[in-house]
Amino acid sequence: MRLEEFDYHLPEELIAQEPCEVRDQARMMVVSRKTGGIENKVFHDLPEFLNKGDVLVINDSKVISARLIGEKASGGRIEILLLKKHDDASPGETWEVLLRPAKRTRVGTKIFFHDGSQARVEERIGDRKWLITFSTDIAFDQFLHQYGKAPLPPYIKRRGDCVTDRNDIERYQTVYASTPGSVAAPTAGLHFSRNILNTLEGQGVQIASVTLHIGYGTFLSLKSGIVEDQVMEEEFFEIGEEAAKMINDGERVIAVGTTSTRVLETASDEEDRIRAKAAFTRLFIYPGYRFKRVGALLTNFHLPRSSLFLLVCAFAGKNLIQKAYQRAIEDCYRFYSYGDCTLIL
Repeated sequence: MRLEEFDYHLPEELIAQEPCEVRDQARMMVVSRKTGGIENKVFHDLPEFLNKGDVLVINDSKVISARLIGEKASGGRIEILLLKKHDDASPGETWEVLLRPAKRTRVGTKIFFHDGSQARVEERIGDRKWLITFSTDIAFDQFLHQYGKAPLPPYIKRRGDCVTDRNDIERYQTVYASTPGSVAAPTAGLHFSRNILNTLEGQGVQIASVTLHIGYGTFLSLKSGIVEDQVMEEEFFEIGEEAAKMINDGERVIAVGTTSTRVLETASDEEDRIRAKAAFTRLFIYPGYRFKRVGALLTNFHLPRSSLFLLVCAFAGKNLIQKAYQRAIEDCYRFYSYGDCTLIL
């Protein structure tokens, strides 16, 4: 398949720059795979579509404050995006990172922060990735808490030097986030409020937590012209015994987001039962894939040519998703991370 088949034009004004004022008041497009029907709803209507015995699978990964601003010795500003911690014997914290701008960065370059902390560039490990080691006077988690910013995707703009709004640290995070490790939010979960979760549990819907730590690559557009030639970056996931049993014993499985979907599909065995495990996944789902455990999918509107867009096309069919996205554009839905969502039944 050609990647260009999964392109579409989105007016820039439909890219959401701020979250919905109230989490569960975002718009929700309900799409039926069976009938091809499309219905406009609001997220707080979600309980209408779920039944007793359903299992809602959420990703409890917590976004770390992975964006840091420092200065080179020359005084030039440099932005750091943490990607993955490296476990090694060197003193300090060594991380795989993206640097911007990186044009004049060299091995040995030092980056300085306002509190006196430093980072040293150790190695270039790819076209865009570097290894750097931090030296901080306080615990690194505390350093991130004080000086890190929410790792907003590049299509969300903030004025001037403000990389994140004060509200982003709270809102670019699900209400149930509990396991730190992601550098991007599992955005379908951003719509949930405690009230919605309580309502669902009250009507007999079970909620199973899994973990997938989202890397930066999840939200990148794919590069190669041939879909089958794409290679996904690996991401760590974990699903426990309790969650696996709940999913296996439940009736319909509703995955909250593409990340929960990839956990479920990776953890399914030959008999399509979920096995508890902790591992890394590179699972790339595109049209032609046979889904094993996911019966319904709640997800946001995704970037064209992205692995996430291909996943929803695989789940609902390319023609139906293209129809739904065109309808969403005509009806001025808000797109991407802070945008509205779709419930595909």
